[in-house]
Amino acid sequence: MNANKILIINGHPDPQSYCRALSTSYAEGARKSGAAVKLIDLSEIEFNPNLRYGYRKRTELEPDLLQAQEFIRWADHLVFVYPTWWGTMPAVMKGFIDRIFLPGFAMRYRDNSPLWDKLLKGKSAHLIVTSDTPRLYNLLVYRQAGHRIMKSNILKFSGVSPVRVTEISPIRKSTETFRQKWLDKVKEMGVKQAR
Repeated sequence: MNANKILIINGHPDPQSYCRALSTSYAEGARKSGAAVKLIDLSEIEFNPNLRYGYRKRTELEPDLLQAQEFIRWADHLVFVYPTWWGTMPAVMKGFIDRIFLPGFAMRYRDNSPLWDKLLKGKSAHLIVTSDTPRLYNLLVYRQAGHRIMKSNILKFSGVSPVRVTEISPIRKSTETFRQKWLDKVKEMGVKQAR
């Protein structure tokens, strides 16, 4: 599925992270093929990641979150780049999702029904996830729990489909050659997605 409008969300809180470098590489590849690209870097935006009242009481969105919602509405394709920490995404990324993937934006519950409307239909996504856990171990032992939560419980629940996953591991003790190889691969993914 090709996309002309791509939003990249870097979910790593460190502005000097490898995830940031991966986000930049993907953006370069996509722009090279003519896509319009926007980038949200969670290390740079200001917001409270705590959905303090749950859905009982509205918490007003900060300007950066309002802009993030506009970027998501605009995009054909969403790219989430983040590390796996304790089996799932970093707290700042979970807080970002908690705060903006709200009823009325990502989904809408139906009155007197267990069903819901998926409000982000028509968009696709790609998860580029770094990890220290070897891929085979993550698959066989952990059953890719973090990937499944993001793919099914969040994105597909909101109507985003298909959702592709690229896992880059193990990162700890990886060589510069390994990291550069993946930067080049991710740039090519951006090129292909935009074609």
